[in-house]
Amino acid sequence: MPTARESLLSAALLALDERPWSAVRMVDVAAAAGVSRQTLYNEFGGKDGLARALVRREADAYFHGVDRLLHDRPGCGLPGTAALDGANGGGVVDRLVAVAEWTVAQARSRPLLHALLTGCWGERLPVPRPVGPGAPPGGAPAQRRADAGPPDPADLAAAIRDRSLAVLSKVRGGGWDAGGSGRTPEEVAVLAYRCEVAVRLALSYVMAPDGDGVGSIVRTAVGRPF
Repeated sequence: MPTARESLLSAALLALDERPWSAVRMVDVAAAAGVSRQTLYNEFGGKDGLARALVRREADAYFHGVDRLLHDRPGCGLPGTAALDGANGGGVVDRLVAVAEWTVAQARSRPLLHALLTGCWGERLPVPRPVGPGAPPGGAPAQRRADAGPPDPADLAAAIRDRSLAVLSKVRGGGWDAGGSGRTPEEVAVLAYRCEVAVRLALSYVMAPDGDGVGSIVRTAVGRPF
């Protein structure tokens, strides 16, 4: 059963689908979540705190999806990965392609993720304003983390690159290198560069959508066998 905090975040996100953030009322969010308005204020401190928490949850959901794609073979059940099933579906290149394709597909359908990836916050979205000077810290650890602010696009891209490198440095061909230490420093440097290229190409398609071609572009750019 979801906690009051999760219910409130889900209710706020549903409200955002129907109206701009400026028109979302705290009393309506609390009612939709089935809790008191005081509970909402206890959890988030106010509407700006709720906005920061929504954006933080979106960033965490994105990181979680990327981690699943990196650790599981492509076609693991996430939207946009079915076409990557196959005999060699678990290799380095396929995982980078899967992350790129999933990133672009998710950014199209999730406005908050699109804003996180690009830094372009529209008028309808809850811009995560920083905590004011002298404001007391949030009571719950989750809110203190949200109040620290989301990653900016450059930090987010670097985090995805580093996550990709940490996992894929243990993958060879279509399977895992159980020891995780079989790559030379030169190979790790090449892999780091390819992870960076894949992330940057995905972000370019998020910024300027062009059909469904990001997978083939990433595969061509990083597809030399390891």
